[in-house]
Amino acid sequence: WYAALAGDDEMLGGLALSLRIALLTACGSVVLGTLAAFALVKYRRFFGRTLFSGMVSAPLVMPEVVVGLSLLLMLVAVQRALGFPERGIVTIWIGHLLLGTAYATVVIQSRLAALPPQLEEAAMDLGARPHQVFWLVTLPMIAPSLVSAWLLTFTISLDDVVISAFLSGPGSTTMPLVIFSRARLGLNPSVNAIAALIIGVVALGVAAASWWIAHTERRRRLEVDAAARGG
Repeated sequence: WYAALAGDDEMLGGLALSLRIALLTACGSVVLGTLAAFALVKYRRFFGRTLFSGMVSAPLVMPEVVVGLSLLLMLVAVQRALGFPERGIVTIWIGHLLLGTAYATVVIQSRLAALPPQLEEAAMDLGARPHQVFWLVTLPMIAPSLVSAWLLTFTISLDDVVISAFLSGPGSTTMPLVIFSRARLGLNPSVNAIAALIIGVVALGVAAASWWIAHTERRRRLEVDAAARGG
């Protein structure tokens, strides 16, 4: 199996492209999802909040076929008007980023909404500026949700077929598209090997992230208990 995979340039190229897009998607989704979640939780009343919330969560309730086709039509119109972007890695990344941001926002928003506001208020009472409160208080508290959102969006991007099929171009065939195109011909050693590798890597990643999240939560509880006893 693994010898066949080592000689399969198409599969290895698709894997490298999928990993690159998934990494960019996960990082971008966490950043945009944090900003969107912060706006929805901290600023409960602003003009267009309902519309903004609906636009952020729309990809979660719309069929992926509809999302992919809509993005394709929009990007084709933009490409005709501006000459950019060509269908390829950039367009796939835009589609995955749209979908990933919706999932990341939900995960991070739930964590932000559960934070006790007294922590931030206490930090500001002690003289911390708003940006210091965010970096030194809020961000460490929501770090587990950031890791969860990163892993979720990375996985969603890595195995996406529908959006990638609509937005890919010549020379930008991702690993799921390669596997999907070969599925009609039956299983082959390369597909089996890549599946085994991905399962192993994902299992290790989830185990490491779960341990880190549990360790962080335990340390946070100890710090809160120590602060309460000191107060």
